[in-house]
Amino acid sequence: MTHSSDNDSLVLYGQRFQSRLLLGTARYPSPDVLEAAVRRAKPAMLTASLRRQTATRNGSGNDNGFWDLIKRLDVPMLPNTAGCHSVEEVIATAQMARELFETPWIKLELIGDDYTLQPDTLNLVSAASQLIRDGFQVLPYCTEDLVLCQRLVDVGCQAVMPWAAPIGTGRGPVNPYALQVLRERLDVPLLVDAGLGLPSHACQVMEWGYDGVLLNTAVALAQDPIAMAGAFADAVQAGRSAHRAGAMAAQDSAQPSTPVLGTPFWHHASTQ
Repeated sequence: MTHSSDNDSLVLYGQRFQSRLLLGTARYPSPDVLEAAVRRAKPAMLTASLRRQTATRNGSGNDNGFWDLIKRLDVPMLPNTAGCHSVEEVIATAQMARELFETPWIKLELIGDDYTLQPDTLNLVSAASQLIRDGFQVLPYCTEDLVLCQRLVDVGCQAVMPWAAPIGTGRGPVNPYALQVLRERLDVPLLVDAGLGLPSHACQVMEWGYDGVLLNTAVALAQDPIAMAGAFADAVQAGRSAHRAGAMAAQDSAQPSTPVLGTPFWHHASTQ
């Protein structure tokens, strides 16, 4: 099942992106490392929290350097509502983010549990619906629950971002069955957001047919974030290429991989 154009670029809300990797901007050792990692990964979008970036573009504040960096990188921004615990808080944060970042894009985060940072599945659909009515292009962070994801699509989300595991754990897909069922059932772009720790994790979900991944901690906290950014970029592309190529069907027993062209000479010699 293909969810993009013939040239295989990622399409979200009618906008085309050449990369299928989205990258977070938090927890890097330094701005220079962040900049180098972004340049190596060449992500489709960068995500940042309004709560962390409180300075205005033209005003004063400690985060002016962040804006200078974003301008140099020239990568589209995806503001997020990280840390919000109510629908009202999400709406207010999103509206401020739209004004500050000058974009209708929003990564919807509505946290229901502070320990696992699991999304509030009971109120997420309501928050998404209100944001869409207010003109936002919503990418909701959610669990891999099929019914929840379908409801998000029903209220107008043109893409959904289920987690692989809780944010920052790096455990990789903890529920492969549910993620694969989700991919089979929903005909919208799906991007895995949260819980990936290794490039092989990203490659795996892309092989399943996912349309992209969003990373932060796995790159930012690597011993070499720049090299890891490149490794993830390569893994995402490899997984996508493998998905489009079509993997062989798994077999229950061994199958010979070397063709047999007649009886080998050594067999005759051994029977003399």
